[in-house]
Formats: sequence, structure tokens, C-alpha cells
Amino acid sequence: MGRPGRAPLPGAPRRALALGAAFLCAGALATTSASARPPASDPGAEKRKVDAQVDQLEEDLHETSAELSAAYTALQSTKSKLPGARAVLDEAQAAAAAADRANAIAAQELEAARASEDKAEAELDATTKEVAEGRQRVAQFAAQIYQEQGFGQLDMALSSTDPQQFADRIALVDTVMDVQGETMDRLATEQASLTALEDHLSALRADSAAKKKKAEQALARAEQARDAAARAKAELDALAAQQASQAEAVAGQLASEKAKLASMKAEQSRLKKVLAQRAAEARRRAEAARRAEAARRAEAARRAAASQQSQGSSRSGSSGGGGGGSDDGYLSRPMSGRVSSEFGTRFHPVYQIWRLHSGRDYAAPCGTAVRAAAGGTIIMAGDGGGYGNRVVIDHGLVSGEHLATTYNHLRSIRQWGGKVSRGEVIGYEGSTGTSTGCHLHFETLENGDFVDPRRWL
Repeated sequence: MGRPGRAPLPGAPRRALALGAAFLCAGALATTSASARPPASDPGAEKRKVDAQVDQLEEDLHETSAELSAAYTALQSTKSKLPGARAVLDEAQAAAAAADRANAIAAQELEAARASEDKAEAELDATTKEVAEGRQRVAQFAAQIYQEQGFGQLDMALSSTDPQQFADRIALVDTVMDVQGETMDRLATEQASLTALEDHLSALRADSAAKKKKAEQALARAEQARDAAARAKAELDALAAQQASQAEAVAGQLASEKAKLASMKAEQSRLKKVLAQRAAEARRRAEAARRAEAARRAEAARRAAASQQSQGSSRSGSSGGGGGGSDDGYLSRPMSGRVSSEFGTRFHPVYQIWRLHSGRDYAAPCGTAVRAAAGGTIIMAGDGGGYGNRVVIDHGLVSGEHLATTYNHLRSIRQWGGKVSRGEVIGYEGSTGTSTGCHLHFETLENGDFVDPRRWL
């Protein structure tokens, strides 16, 4: 049973299913990082890939209720986003760590630049003080010379009273002149050093300003990276919480679904018993009819022999049985529309079990007429639990097999019992019971066991 692949299906459940499947693909594309982006692909090929995945998911979930299908596809969509979210978080955390390291290095460089600037300022202050002191000494010396006008070697010689005094004064003048020269030389050196220190300090201040700007930028980047990491962590946490909530919803829906599945299996067992009993009764009737026909023919032959003693034998014939059909098979197609799912065993992604898809699904717009595939007797009609509105037709013995057909998920039933002819409308396609959208789940049973409808169509 199940919903057809991509037939036109109305309502939110189909949209939820298709969108959920599309998210599975889109989520994988969205997680690709900018640093490792794959080459541009053919949009047509990508669309065909997404369409194929949608078809596959619809096929996998065709035996599921719309509610469980929507919950499951939402969960799968969230799961598909989690690896990308984790990758984004890892990348953001790595960027934040790198930004923090860069910030720490910039802060250290700024601290070192400021220390160098402070040292240079101290050296400049000391040199400025030395220059000021040297200038003061020179000024004092000049003032003294001015006050003692005429101080020189000639004046000292003329004012000397004896040769020894003359010699002493000449030596004193030389000493004073040497001290004056040394003071002027040292002052010039200190002045040059002061100029160099001022230039060096200006360079250090410019370097400190650049280091400060770099540190501020590194701090801003670190804060932005930490914010991005926090957002990525919040998004991942939200996805994880959403996944937990959706998993809980799936579990709740799954419990209800399993109850429906159990009721469907019980209905299958009941129908098999009924059909087995009807098959045995049909075979008894067929055997009784065969024996009666054989006795009738034997009596007819005896009478013919008695009335025509001259003849040594008589001829008799029989015709084959079996109920019409078409050149293609005994059964006709039960409705117009495409086949969306064939008979066979498959793995159900939600139930996590292998189970038989016990019939053939036909997809068409809701309300399409459903017709009897061959003449027979309606033996069941009404609510079939997970099968929804259901009609079961007994076609009797055909080619030695007791054949029955079922018509499931009908929106409404038109024929509730009695004899029906091939092609007679018995109901209208719908989506009742365990179904994700309008379709007909058509089954054939031989002696109560499910067989592939294609054997009879």
C-alpha cells in the first residue's frame, strides 16, 4: 500500500513530503564551506538528482500515514543540516581562537612599543636636563668673564707682581679655557643627542600609534569571531533541540502507525481465512458439478447406446471455463492513471523492517472512478482500518486458482455487495486509512495469498 510517487496530490501532506525530501538535498549543498566550494554543476542535472531523491523518498514512505511521513521528512531534513552546522561551528571556533591569538600578539607588541616609548621619553628628559644644565654653566661662565673684563693672558701678565705669579696666572687661564672648551664640546654633543632622541621618540610614538590601531583591529576581529562562534553554537544547539523534538514526534507517530500496521495484518489474516474457506467451498462445488456432469454424460451415453445398438460408441465434448478477461490477461486495469508502485518486498525507512508491498498502486486525481477488474461477487465492503475504505471481490475459480481482488483507500464506495460485472464502477479513488495521498492500492490473491497483480492483468 502506499502513496503514488509523483502523481498530483492535494493538501499539505504531499507538500510536506516533497519539501522534506528536497531539504535533504538542499541541506547537503548548503553545508559546503566557501573555502572548499565544488565546481559549478549543471542545474538540469542537479534538478534531476533532486527529483530522483524525492521520488525515492516518496516510494520509501508510500505505506506511511501523512502525519508520520511529514514528521519523518522533517527529522531527516534537520539531520541533514547538523553536519554543516557542526562544520560552521568548528570553523567559527577556529577563527575565534586564531583571532584571540592575533589579539594577544598585537597587545604584546603594543605593550612593548609603549615601553620603548616610555624609555625614550625618560632618556629624552634626562638629556634635556643635561643640555639645560650645560647651557646654564656656559651662561654662568660667560657672565663671569663679562664681569671680570680684561681677563686674559696680557692683563694677567701686566698685573703680575713677580714671575711666579705670572706663571700661575698663565696656567690658570689655560685651565679655564680648557674647561670652557670641554663644556662647549659636551654641550654640542648633548644637543645633537637631544635632537636624535627627539626624532627617535617621534618614530616610537608613530610606531605605538600604529601598534595601537593594529591591536584595536585585532580585538574587534576577535570579538566578531567570538560572536560568530556563539551564533554558530546557538544554531547547532537549536538544530539539536529541534532534532530531539522531531524524533519524539516520529516516535509518537510511529507507535500509532504500528498499531495500524498490526490491525492491517489482522485484517489480512482474516481475509485469508475467509478466502481460503470460500476457495475450499468453491472447489467442493466445482467437484460436485464435475461429478454431476460426468454422471449426466454417462447416463446420456447409456441411453444413446441402448437406443442405437448398432453404434459401438458415442462422442461427447466439454468447453473450458473461466470468466472472460482480455487478450492481455484475465483482469482489466481497475482504473485509469499511471502505476506508481509495483508489488514487491522493500525496506521501510521509518519502520526499519523489510515488508511486502502487497499490491500495485495506481496514481490519478482524487475521485477517479475505480472499476471491477473482472466479474464476481463483493464479499466485503467498508472500513478496513489501515486499508481505509475497502472493497473485496471474489472471482471464483479461474484456471484452477481461487482468485480475489481488493480495492483500497477509496474515498467512497459505490457498490456495497452483490454481483458486479467487469468494468462496473465500485467506488472512487481516495486517501483513507494509512496513506500519504490519493491513490488506489490494488491487490490480487490466489487461495488467500497475495500475488503480483501483473500475473493476471
